Amino acid sequence: MDLLLWRWSTAAQFLSALIVAAFFVALSRSSRRAEVRWWELAWFANVLALAVTVFYWFAQPRANVGWLLGAYMAAKLGFVLWLIRGAWAVGRPGTEPLSQRTILTAAMAYGFVGGLFIPSIAVLGVVQHLAMGLLLVGGALAMGGAWHHVTWLATGLGVRGALALAEAGAYWVDLDAGGLFSADLRQQAGWFLSLTSSLDAGMEWFIALGCVLAVSERSQRELAVANRYLREAQEHLRRLADRDPLTALENRRALPEVFRTVQPEGATVLFLDLDGFKQINDLYGHGVGDDCLVRFARAVRESFRPTDAVIRYGGDEFLVIAPGLDRAAAMERVNELRTRLAAEPEPHIHFTCGVAELDADGSPEATLQEADKAMYRLKQRA
Repeated sequence: MDLLLWRWSTAAQFLSALIVAAFFVALSRSSRRAEVRWWELAWFANVLALAVTVFYWFAQPRANVGWLLGAYMAAKLGFVLWLIRGAWAVGRPGTEPLSQRTILTAAMAYGFVGGLFIPSIAVLGVVQHLAMGLLLVGGALAMGGAWHHVTWLATGLGVRGALALAEAGAYWVDLDAGGLFSADLRQQAGWFLSLTSSLDAGMEWFIALGCVLAVSERSQRELAVANRYLREAQEHLRRLADRDPLTALENRRALPEVFRTVQPEGATVLFLDLDGFKQINDLYGHGVGDDCLVRFARAVRESFRPTDAVIRYGGDEFLVIAPGLDRAAAMERVNELRTRLAAEPEPHIHFTCGVAELDADGSPEATLQEADKAMYRLKQRA
């Protein structure tokens, strides 16, 4: 009866692992993620270990089973280490605690030593499940602060490790090397062990689900980060598009946003136009003309408040939009600007300024036209 249970249980676990392995092959081909490739290797190793187990329970070889034990142990260790490596990759990306070569070397050495020195299935069960249990529980605990990213996977690894430790204990009871346990307890341990393959299969599905959820969670985090970077890049490009490269002032593209900001409370709008700027370009050259524009922009910023928007409207035309600044106070700052410019070296910069009031919830376009007309009327009088 026990032999039938072992055969049925291991065959069911083998078919289950084969399905999971096929799923991870398909997932690896579609996602191309590093952790999925680690898990693909892990489930292949698990299928190999279970294939050895099925062969043993159905063929029942009586001699020369050392190579079977060694193959099983090597494949199972590879399964556990690749699982942990994949979990580590998704939970703590950028770190590499175990390389491919390290895992293969450890698995082969472990299997070789086990094949030489493990004398029976009971001893194999104690050693193998104890090793698996310690590694899986340790791997789950080692995730530490990454648990919130791989909750289901870390839980699956931890529970599977605890089950492996329980199986190691059951094998120890079944082995009863020192005659410490009763016949009833040994019988119960035997029944438990004959059913553990089914329990293992259920936990392996739990781990597989944890792997999928971990990949999904990481993909969502990466998409969120990529989306944030994209938004920041768009904002940076928008700021570049809204800024004049010569004077570093905002350009007229920024006007709609500036007016939306000040419109609820109103503002004073000043339209400034340089006088004789064409003559400066003709007499001194465009390089000096550009320098005059830069000097003028700097002087306007220094003469007005940091909260006032200074905009290069186009060519030699500039705007100042000053919320909470009345006309008289605005003209005081215009006079300060003239004084500042008069103290600078030649060519001296002169300008004409038209002023208009943007009422609360008033029309920005109408106010801008009014300031423009006021500036031109002053130019015509000069």
